[in-house]
Amino acid sequence: MAILTIEEPHQPASSRSNLDNHPLFRLGFRPFYFLSAVFAAVSVPLWLARYFGHAISLEQVDLNWHVHEMVFGFAIAVIIGFLYTAGRNWTGLWTPRGKHLAALAGLWIAGRFAMLVSPEIGAVTDLAFLPLATWPLYQVLRKSNNRRNMFLVVLLALLTAANAVYHAAANGLLQVSTLWPLESAILVIVLIESVIAGRIIPNFTANAVPGVKPVTDARRDKIVIGVTALASLAWIAQLPAVLVASLALAAAVSQLIRLGGWKSLATLQNPLLWILHVSYAWIPLGFALLALAAIGVISNSAAFHVMAIGSMGGLVIGMITRTALGHTGRMLNSGKMETWMYVLVQLGVIARFLAAVQGGEWRNAGLVVAAASWSGAFILYLIKYVPYLTAARIDGKEG
Repeated sequence: MAILTIEEPHQPASSRSNLDNHPLFRLGFRPFYFLSAVFAAVSVPLWLARYFGHAISLEQVDLNWHVHEMVFGFAIAVIIGFLYTAGRNWTGLWTPRGKHLAALAGLWIAGRFAMLVSPEIGAVTDLAFLPLATWPLYQVLRKSNNRRNMFLVVLLALLTAANAVYHAAANGLLQVSTLWPLESAILVIVLIESVIAGRIIPNFTANAVPGVKPVTDARRDKIVIGVTALASLAWIAQLPAVLVASLALAAAVSQLIRLGGWKSLATLQNPLLWILHVSYAWIPLGFALLALAAIGVISNSAAFHVMAIGSMGGLVIGMITRTALGHTGRMLNSGKMETWMYVLVQLGVIARFLAAVQGGEWRNAGLVVAAASWSGAFILYLIKYVPYLTAARIDGKEG
């Protein structure tokens, strides 16, 4: 695969390929938001069907597949799509587009199919995506001397390492639990969310709600991120339970204090805002549950599903609607469909948490409700936003 050159020479429209001209490949958010939404809508019901004893021919669709694909399939696609789009704004330089972007999207698709075939084929194909997707982002940040966001390249490298450990464990090359690198990856993603959300949520709130001034403090934010990172490292390193629980509780409290300054109650009339605030609130709750999981009060699954569905899924649905509207030239106005998307994701995390702490038929009912809510949210997204993602900007600008 060819490496992206930072600034592509201007070409007449007649000399460009169909992929270069197609709106779907004009900026990173377009194909990756589309693909992630399709995958989110399909993969969870597929996993649930296998869990209940159906789709038995799909031998690879087990717990490992489900967790891995939610992290390194769904979440990574959104992260790359978002960072390519944000990277263009941060640097003024083009991130992948046209044939290069289409090739990366094709590699991501190949990884999803390969993971259904075998662990060996999945390892080769899936592992290739993140390094090849990270390299162009690194290039534009380096060329523009954008040091402020270079930490994202480091975190993407950590995610690549976690994915490599997972595949090594899944293929018997490392004698570690396959869930360990997947939980580690979720914590890295939560750290990314914490940093990016601290920049955008207070700003979005101040801009959209007249008279509201969210309280932000750079020093406090660094402390919050630092404590969150320490709690995550303690869990990943499997330090003594009391230490992990103490750090996780400190992370929960610090994150809650941070959120408290963002004036969340003032956003209740604006779905595009409240979804970001509510989704962020699952981060302190997730770390509080992680503290309980560390000392054996609840399962690891309960804590990590709150983080994965609540914060990750909620922030994803909030941002893939908001950025798709803004970057296709539309007003940042939400309607009933967006509200239903947001409500369904919140219903999904509540149902999945209850399923994690219940047994028997109550657990099964919770799983069904969670899966239906999750898939329903992304089906609604596809119905409304595919026309936006696959058409040129309505204001005539590039991107």
